[in-house]
Parts: sequence; structure tokens; C-alpha cells
Amino acid sequence: MVSSSALAAVEPPPDGKAEATRARILDAAARALRARGYAGARLADIASEIGMKAGSLYYHFDSREALVEAVMARGLDYVHTTLERRLASLPADTPPPVRLEQAIETHLVGMLTQGDAASASIKLIWQVPPDVRARVLAGHRAYGALWKKLLRDARRAGAIRDDVDLSVVRMAILGALNWAVDWYRPERASPAAIARDISSMVLRGLEAE
Repeated sequence: MVSSSALAAVEPPPDGKAEATRARILDAAARALRARGYAGARLADIASEIGMKAGSLYYHFDSREALVEAVMARGLDYVHTTLERRLASLPADTPPPVRLEQAIETHLVGMLTQGDAASASIKLIWQVPPDVRARVLAGHRAYGALWKKLLRDARRAGAIRDDVDLSVVRMAILGALNWAVDWYRPERASPAAIARDISSMVLRGLEAE
């Protein structure tokens, strides 16, 4: 435990440097959390990886829990924001099934881009304290609402049968995409190719007769 006097002994770095340092801390913490889980990721190890002392982390994050929450939010926020921007960039008359295909590819690429943080956001959800979990889950629900609309629109367009539960479809799609963080190898296929395969399986399996 770092004493308050020890924390007060060092001046905070300038804003630009602070942002760069914060990003390095988040990257290191994401790697540690993905590899060792919530209980096993120690602040001392995270700090050591980037040449800092554990106490210095408190200039950027109020607590260990705040750092973990920031990592989890970072992964989810990146994917959510990227998908919103991608959908907004599509022409207004883009057919719903095409929008769904674009969402699948964008989510997959986002997960692979933010692999450690994105993985932490999903896998640590039942390891973190309840208050952290509640806030992170609120972000998951907001992102899930975006997918609910995509699937409802695809159903209205006749691309998804009426006899399937869209909640199950949503969880199945996101589960398959999220799992790619663990098995993806760039030498096997591009994210776009994998996304096309997943889209094809989903839409062909769910298409209305």
C-alpha cells in the first residue's frame, strides 16, 4: 500500500506526457488482466513492465479498481464508437442485411485492434467488484441495444425468420466474434474474410423462407 505522503512527494507530469503515460499504463494493465485475471494482475507487475513504480500509477488512477474499470471501458468504448461511426457513414438506403454484415466486420476488427482491453471487458465481468461490474454492464447494455436494432431491422427486411429469438441470435453472433480474440491468427485469414464467413453463416442460417 502506498502512503499518502509518498504519493504527494512527486509532481504530476504535464498533460501531454500524462496522456501518453496513461495509455501505456492501460496497455500494460490490459495485457496483465488478460493473462492473469483480476486477482492475479498486480499493480507492481503492471508498473514494472513500463518502467514505473507501483505508487506512480496513483497519479493516473485513484485505485486499482479504477484502473481495471478504465481498461474494461476502453475496450468496449472503442468497439462501440467505431461501430456507431461505421454505421453512420453508410448511405441512408443501405439494406439492413448489409448494415448487419458491416456491423459484424466492424466489431471483429475492433475486437482484434483492442484485443487485450476488449478481452478484459468481456472475461473479467464476473471477477471484478460489484460496483465496477454494474458500470461496465451498463456499457454492455448500451452496445447490445445497437445490435438489437440491427437485428430487428434485418428481420423486418425479411433477412431473419420470425421463429428465432433475436436475443439468442445477438449473443451467438457476439460470442463468436468475441472468441476470435483468442484464436485469430493473421496468417490464416484477414478479419474481413472471417467476418464475411460469419455473416454468410448467420444470414443463410436465419433467412426467411
